[in-house]
Amino acid sequence: MPSLKSFRVRIASVKSTRKITKAMQMVAAAKLRRAQAAAEAARPYAQRMELVLSNLGASMKDNPGAPKLLAGTGRDDVHLVIVATGDRGLAGGFNSNIVKLARQHIGKLVAAGKQVKILAVGRKGRDQLRRDYARLIVDTIELGGVKQVGFGLAQSIASRVLDMYEAGEFDVATLFYSHFKSVISQVPTEQRLIPAEVAASAAAPKVDLGGAIYAYEPDESEILADLLPRNVAVQVFRALLENAASFFGAQMSAMDNATRNAGEVIDKLTIQYNRSRQAMITKELIEIISGAEAL
Repeated sequence: MPSLKSFRVRIASVKSTRKITKAMQMVAAAKLRRAQAAAEAARPYAQRMELVLSNLGASMKDNPGAPKLLAGTGRDDVHLVIVATGDRGLAGGFNSNIVKLARQHIGKLVAAGKQVKILAVGRKGRDQLRRDYARLIVDTIELGGVKQVGFGLAQSIASRVLDMYEAGEFDVATLFYSHFKSVISQVPTEQRLIPAEVAASAAAPKVDLGGAIYAYEPDESEILADLLPRNVAVQVFRALLENAASFFGAQMSAMDNATRNAGEVIDKLTIQYNRSRQAMITKELIEIISGAEAL
């Protein structure tokens, strides 16, 4: 049976851990409010951008003069998989769930004989994917020094992706991130960035134009040439904001569970400590009484 001292040391250790997890839970809760507000504020703009591109792109997709970001390269051989995770852990299954979805997508592409390249946004995603797909990772963008997600960061990531596309390094780009729904629910999401998807326009609400005909100045191709690169940055920015909110929500939930578990461990250890102490006292009393009777 462990000594009383070992019980006391263990209880003190678990109490120290509980203080840390409780502090991390409170910090995550404070940061979550701002991250959630930023993610929710970005959604309408990103959704409206998708709707505008769908309306414009529906008539231009099969046009020979359609921008390359809309029409594609005409091939489906090389795929760029952008996996956006975090640089830190202690957030439950936040990072693992995104990587799991990306793994499934990569596995299907590899099985179909496609060439895959991985751009890891966040150190945790790179570390997990490196176990099986180290040779496929072309670059990693670490977020350790980023205090607050800004559009400049998203624009730099989008520029890296667009430069690769212009250089002919891939044909299709797909983004993986976590969509924030609530503190206890973050949904791993897959979104194709390049070529831009226009099929969503079919599900868009129909607007009665009263017979009006839109005329664009400049024409649709010039507008799309400007909007399509901007859309890549906007969608990456939304993904980063959704990830930030999802990370703090997952971390808050994970640290709350850790704090509760630490409390249960302390209660169990305290009961074992008291029982051991009672047994030792009882044993000493028996020895004293036995010695007195022997006299």
